[in-house]
Amino acid sequence: MGGTTFRPDFLSVMDTRRILLLLIALSFLFGCTSTRKIGYMKRNELEAGIEASGKNDIKEQAFENTPIRDTMEVTDIDGHKMMIMNAVKNKNGEMVATDVIKAAKVTAEFRNAAERNGYVDLSFRITVPRKMTNSDWQLRLYPELFIQEDSISLDPVLITGTKYRKEQLRGYQQYERFLKSIISDSTRFINAFQLEIFIRRNIPALYNFKTDSSCVSDKHFNSIYGITEQRAVKHYTNHFRVRENEKRKAKKHEKYCKYVKVPITSSKLKLDTVIRDEKGNFIYDYIQTIKTRPKMKKAEIKLKGEIFETDKKIYSIPESRPVTFYISSISTLSDQKEKYTEKIITRKAEANTACYIYFEPSSSDIEAGIEENKSEIDRIKSNLRCLMDNKLYDMDSIIVTASCSPEGNAGSNKILAQKRAEAVSAYFQNYIKSYSDSAENARGFSINVKGKVEPAVYKTTNIEFIARSNPENWNMLDKFIEQDTVMSKKEKSDYMLTSSIVASDAREKVLRKKQYYKHIRTVLYPRLRIVGFDFYLHRKGMSKDTVHTTVPDSIYAKGVNALSMMDYKTALTLLRPYGDYNTAIAYCALNYNASALSILEKLNKTAKVNYLMAIIYSRDGNDDAALKSYRSACRQNKNFIYRGNLDPEITVLIKKYRLNNNN
Repeated sequence: MGGTTFRPDFLSVMDTRRILLLLIALSFLFGCTSTRKIGYMKRNELEAGIEASGKNDIKEQAFENTPIRDTMEVTDIDGHKMMIMNAVKNKNGEMVATDVIKAAKVTAEFRNAAERNGYVDLSFRITVPRKMTNSDWQLRLYPELFIQEDSISLDPVLITGTKYRKEQLRGYQQYERFLKSIISDSTRFINAFQLEIFIRRNIPALYNFKTDSSCVSDKHFNSIYGITEQRAVKHYTNHFRVRENEKRKAKKHEKYCKYVKVPITSSKLKLDTVIRDEKGNFIYDYIQTIKTRPKMKKAEIKLKGEIFETDKKIYSIPESRPVTFYISSISTLSDQKEKYTEKIITRKAEANTACYIYFEPSSSDIEAGIEENKSEIDRIKSNLRCLMDNKLYDMDSIIVTASCSPEGNAGSNKILAQKRAEAVSAYFQNYIKSYSDSAENARGFSINVKGKVEPAVYKTTNIEFIARSNPENWNMLDKFIEQDTVMSKKEKSDYMLTSSIVASDAREKVLRKKQYYKHIRTVLYPRLRIVGFDFYLHRKGMSKDTVHTTVPDSIYAKGVNALSMMDYKTALTLLRPYGDYNTAIAYCALNYNASALSILEKLNKTAKVNYLMAIIYSRDGNDDAALKSYRSACRQNKNFIYRGNLDPEITVLIKKYRLNNNN
C-alpha cells in the first residue's frame, strides 16, 4: 500500500467517456447513412416503380442490372412477335452474337384489361427499391387513375419502417398514459375520512347505516345544523384537484396532437405494411376494380408519393410514367349493321279534335268576339293553318259534328244541332279561303327564263266541309256520370236505371224529378254542347292507297347503341324480341350464358359466332367445344388469333393447351 496511489474512479470515467464517444460516433454514422440516402435519391430522382402485372402485357425496357441475351423475342401491341439480336464485331471483323450487361429489367407499361358485366380489374405492381427504404421512414405512395377527362385518387399504400412504427406506438402509449391520468370517478375527489368523522359526530343515527346498502334520503341526512348531503359532499371535496382534472380533460385534443403526430389508420388505405428489414425491394400487387363508362377505351395509372420521418416530409417521390390499360369488351364483338323493318305507308290519314263553342239558347249564331269562344276558335284556326301548310299531306274534307244536351225537345235539338254544324262549317270555310288568298299574295311573283314576270302560284285544294249533328249525346253523358266525383254511388246507380228508357224526351223528363238533376243540368250538360272536327287528308303525290317500304329499325338501333355503351340491361331489354346475334352478345355480357348459347346455336357459324361460342363454352368448362369453336373462328378470321389474348376465357385455353399462333 505504501506510496502507491490507487485511482479506480479515473478508470471508470475514462470508460464512460469512451462509451459516450462511441455512441456519438454511431449516431453520427447512422445519421449520415440516412442523409446519404436522401441525397442519393434527390440526385438520381429515385422513384417507386409501377408496372402492369399479368401475362398479356406489352413490354419495354426499364433499369436494373440484368444480362441481355443475343436474341430476344418481343410481342408488340397487335400481338405480333419479332426477334431482336444484339451483335458485335470480333477480332476478324465478323459479326457475332454477344451478351451485354445493361442496367435494365423488363417491365410492362401497357396491358389489356377485360371488361365483364360493366366492370374491369386493373392490376398493377408497385416496386420500391431498397435504397428508398429506411427503418425511420414511412413511404406514402399515391396511385392516381385517369379515365377520359377525369382523375381519381386511389387508396394510398403506406410502407412503414419498424422504428417509425415504434415511434407511432410510443405516441399512442404516451397519450394513453395521459388519458389514465384523467379521473373519471368523482368520489376520488372527496375526503371520505373527514366526511365519515363529520357524520359520526353530528348524525349518529345515520352513521349506523355505514354497513347498510339502503338508500338514505336528504331528509334523514340533515344534521342538527341543517346540513344536507350535497352541502357536506361539496365541503369535503378537493376542488383544486377537480379543477386540475377538468384542465386535463380540456387538453385531450392538444395532447393527442402532441403525442400521436402520425395516427395509425386503416380507413381509405389499400395497404399499411411494416418492413422489418431493408435487404431487398418491396413489391406489392395492387388490384383496383372500376365501373366502365360509355366509350371507355383505356385507363391510365400514375404513381407519386412522399417520404416522411416522423411528421416531417423529407422527400417527394417523382411521378412515375403512366401504366396504360386498354379496355377490351365483349360489346366490341357486336354487329353494327342496321336492321330494317317493313313499314306500310297509307295514302289517307285522319286527324280530329273538338272545341267548346258557346251558343245562346236556341241560337246557331257564332259569337266569335266573346271570351268563351275566342280561345277555342283561335285554336281551331291554328290547327287548320298547320294542316294547310303541311308539306306531306293535303286536306280532302272536314266533317263538322255539333252536339246538344238532352235538355229540351229531341226534334228541336236535332234541328238546332244541324244548324250549328252548318254555321261552324261556313265560318271556318270562309277562314280557309281568306287564309289561302293572303298566303297566295304573300308569295309575290317570279321571273321566268325569258324575263317575263309571273305570279307565284299557291296551290290549294277544294276542301269540302260536311255538316253533321249528334243532337243528344247520351253516351257521353253516361261517361261523365261514371267519372263524376260529386254524385254518390247511390245517385249514379239510380241514374243508370234511367238508361232503360229508350225515348230521350221521356228519359229527360224522369231525370228532371231527381234531386241530382240540378248538378247534371248546370255542370254536365254544358260539356255536351261541343263541336267535333274530323280532318281527312291524303299523302301528296301518292296515287296508291298503300305502299310497302323498309325503314331503319330505330328500336334495334337504340339497343345496339346501348350495347356499345356497355349498358347491357337496357340493351337486352330492347334487343330481346329480336333473338339475334346482338341479343346473344347482351346475354353473354350479363353472364346469361345458356340464353346466349341457345341463340348462337341456331345462327350461321360465322367467325364472330364461333368466337362468342368459344367464350361461353370456356365459361362452362367445356374445353373441347371451346377449342373447336375458337380454332374455327381463327381459321375464318385471323384477327381472332390476337383477339384471344384479350379475353380471359380464351387466354385460359391458350395457356392450358399451349396454342400457337397458327391455331
